[in-house]
Amino acid sequence: MDAKSEVLLRQPELFSGNILLVNPPQDQLSQSLDATISIWSWNFADHQYFLQSGYHSVFDIVPPQQSFDQVIIFIPKAKELLNYVLEHCAAILGQDKPIFLVGEKKAGIEGAAKQLQAFAKPVKIDSARHCQLWQIKIQQQHQVKPLEAWLKHYQYTFNQTHLDICALPGVFSQDHLDIGTQQILPFLAQVKAGKILDFGCGAGIISAILAKLNPKNHMTAVDIDAFALHSTQLTFARNNLTTQLTTIAITDIRDVDDRFNAIVSNPPFHQGIKTHYQASENLCQFSKNLLKPAGELWIVANRFLNYQPFIENSFGHCQIKSDQNGFKIFYANKK
Repeated sequence: MDAKSEVLLRQPELFSGNILLVNPPQDQLSQSLDATISIWSWNFADHQYFLQSGYHSVFDIVPPQQSFDQVIIFIPKAKELLNYVLEHCAAILGQDKPIFLVGEKKAGIEGAAKQLQAFAKPVKIDSARHCQLWQIKIQQQHQVKPLEAWLKHYQYTFNQTHLDICALPGVFSQDHLDIGTQQILPFLAQVKAGKILDFGCGAGIISAILAKLNPKNHMTAVDIDAFALHSTQLTFARNNLTTQLTTIAITDIRDVDDRFNAIVSNPPFHQGIKTHYQASENLCQFSKNLLKPAGELWIVANRFLNYQPFIENSFGHCQIKSDQNGFKIFYANKK
């Protein structure tokens, strides 16, 4: 059982009725509460876990629009994402109903609890297992701001072409172009045209540039995060990109069922505050199976992430196209 869930179960008398769990971990908490449980998750792996466990789970950027007696929020990593979640939960919950906030101290629960003050006076309920549990009761009806109000924008210019990148709260590098992606962008003009997979699409800048470079490309953007997938769609819409775009929620490269001329990725290696390399390592090992003959793999990664052996083991070779600013560009093709 996750430590955060253990803290909740120290106070079982607090939880009853129809409860919405927001961003919960994959454990048996839902089975341990004497209540009717629904799930709101933007992590596709978590969503799949709860569906398979028989729960009503929604994978979306908004919570299920129904009546709840209580909401329990497991704090997300991004501060702005918590503000977004709180506003949406307060809007569906209504007055005089409790919102509980639980999280680890190392993940910033004390700072997160201060964000509750915009809605009501927070009360600390418990502190244990290096976690804290806080509660507020909504005092007035809240309205949700338009989605546009939550968007961050930044510009990228190449070949006298301007792109407006749109990113929702919680999306990787929400308000600026990250260094890793900067390193691979100059190489995108070399990427084989056709059907292209953007693995871990984030706000969609790689997909958008490839669409600009060749409008005949067919882009498939995949990510585990609902906010990332929606951000990619918004980026394409904002820039009036006519290239065919398909966005798919996945947990792993092996969830993809198609064949591509190229796979391009700035792969993630974090889940929340924890380091997690498996998805990226699987990309290196299994992407060859998704490539058409002569198809290409392009990956940018921190220099300390030694993906080269995984790529060589799969493709029989791996070329380092660039090694600067702390990042390497790995390239391989399906000969």
